Amino acid sequence: MKYQSRKSAFILLADGTIFHGKAVGANEGTAFGEVCFNTGMTGYQEIFTDPSYFGQLMVTTNAHIGNYGTNANEVESDSVKIAGLICKNFSYNYSRDDADASLEEFLAKSNLFAISDVDTRALVSYIRDNGAMNAVISTDVDGIPKLKEKLAKFPSMEGLELASKVSTEEPYFYGDEIAATKIAALDIGIKKNILRNLAKRDAYIKVFPFDATYEELKAWAPDAYFISNGPGDPEPLKQAIATAKDIIASGAPLFGICLGHQVIALANGVSTYKMHNGHRGINHPIKNLLTGKGEITSQNHGFAINREETEAHPELEITHVHLNDQTVAGIRMKNKNVFSVQYHPEASPGPHDAEYLFDQFFENIAKTSKKKALV
Repeated sequence: MKYQSRKSAFILLADGTIFHGKAVGANEGTAFGEVCFNTGMTGYQEIFTDPSYFGQLMVTTNAHIGNYGTNANEVESDSVKIAGLICKNFSYNYSRDDADASLEEFLAKSNLFAISDVDTRALVSYIRDNGAMNAVISTDVDGIPKLKEKLAKFPSMEGLELASKVSTEEPYFYGDEIAATKIAALDIGIKKNILRNLAKRDAYIKVFPFDATYEELKAWAPDAYFISNGPGDPEPLKQAIATAKDIIASGAPLFGICLGHQVIALANGVSTYKMHNGHRGINHPIKNLLTGKGEITSQNHGFAINREETEAHPELEITHVHLNDQTVAGIRMKNKNVFSVQYHPEASPGPHDAEYLFDQFFENIAKTSKKKALV
């Protein structure tokens, strides 16, 4: 091991439960957030840079983290977005030819506090039984009483608006400006691989801030609209919901992923709720109700839409369900060119079973273009 003497560290959960570990490297520090876990065996760099994880303390269930290092091209945003890292065995050395840095160096550049040597199996089991909750990780073993006081005041993820913390401040473009299709994307925490998937299908994308209005998006004269993934509770995103309502009313093609899926549901009057644990991993089973086929998917969300309200809605149809708990994993509108999914078809990390959804989006755009041409 690189460091012979590392500081003692701990995880203090909101209910007072404590798990012990060691600081990664020679670091010391403290970090607050909602504790959650991801079951993926690979893709830790993409997970750590996914804007949807903003404000969360990430527990990795895979026993070894860092063993293949990092690569500057394997990021989903411009910086690490998790609030802190909790793992079992942290690998200071790595063995991959195309890695350009160790995970330790990568996290140090982002000033991210991490702890290892934690009984993550016991911690994850506890979270599964008791639900995702706020927590603090720290090396301040003598300051637990004060940390408890601060933790009690730390805001709950329920009702917390975080899209503004990760969204672009100014619009920007992605792709080839002479591409066949123009797509206006509302950035409420967008991943880079979503933009890659749109651009490689001959699209030029203009990415707008989280609070952009429909009028601002429409002024660019796009062929279609997209609402991204992102962190936090969807219900406080009043402007994004209003923008989604206007897009839907316009009849233009609209596709939403994860938080964008929840925003589209809210725009249709369907409520959302905070899940006991959420779904975070790269092996979640989904059934496509339209085709009867199964998909293994990448997921990262702590909120879901109300199934009973969706089933009762005259304009909505459930297209996908999560086979572990039967939660709604996809919807489409019956009389509008609108659909969304609760998981990540762009993967990164994860399988590519659901990549066809991007093709479906472009098929919808083509159908709309033909209708316009006939008018």
